[in-house]
Amino acid sequence: DHTVRGYERAGACAIQLEDQVSPKKCGHTPDRKVIRVEDMVSKIKVALAARESEDFLIIARTDSRTGLGIEEAIRRGQAFADAGADVIFIAAPASVDELVEFWRRIDIPLLANIVVGGSTPLLSIKELSDIGYQLAIFPGSAFLARGAAVESVYTHIKSSGSTAGLDTPLYEFQAFNRLMGFDEVWKFEETWHSQD
Repeated sequence: DHTVRGYERAGACAIQLEDQVSPKKCGHTPDRKVIRVEDMVSKIKVALAARESEDFLIIARTDSRTGLGIEEAIRRGQAFADAGADVIFIAAPASVDELVEFWRRIDIPLLANIVVGGSTPLLSIKELSDIGYQLAIFPGSAFLARGAAVESVYTHIKSSGSTAGLDTPLYEFQAFNRLMGFDEVWKFEETWHSQD
């Protein structure tokens, strides 16, 4: 209740509710456990009652596909849709055929989670749209790129003793400062420091 209201008032456009048992694991890792369908349906109903606008979407995710199979994932997706969720997210489909089957049997918008090296086929937004998906996320791509960049930079420094000759693209330092909002921090400091 408080979480939904807090996110909505902060300007978020959606919240994702999951049926995983805590502690949560990545949807493309093994041994994920899920709560009872009835408990997840209750979570969805509380979220629906708490939101102030129907424009704030409730995304219901199930992690049952890997451990409990396709039919259980579909059953849960249908139950979550019947409970009023706006979007269904079935974690870790293992083939295009599974993605299509989920779309065919669940009658509300579906979200695809595309993770390089994960279980789900690496389809483009157009390919996903062509098989019926209305929303796609690519959550791991940037942190995998960051990891590769960090490893590349420090491997180069270790072998050469310098960043000279580095092939890894780097953000220009002053532009990065602006991106991080440091100009505003410096203006604030200058304004208030001069008050002393």
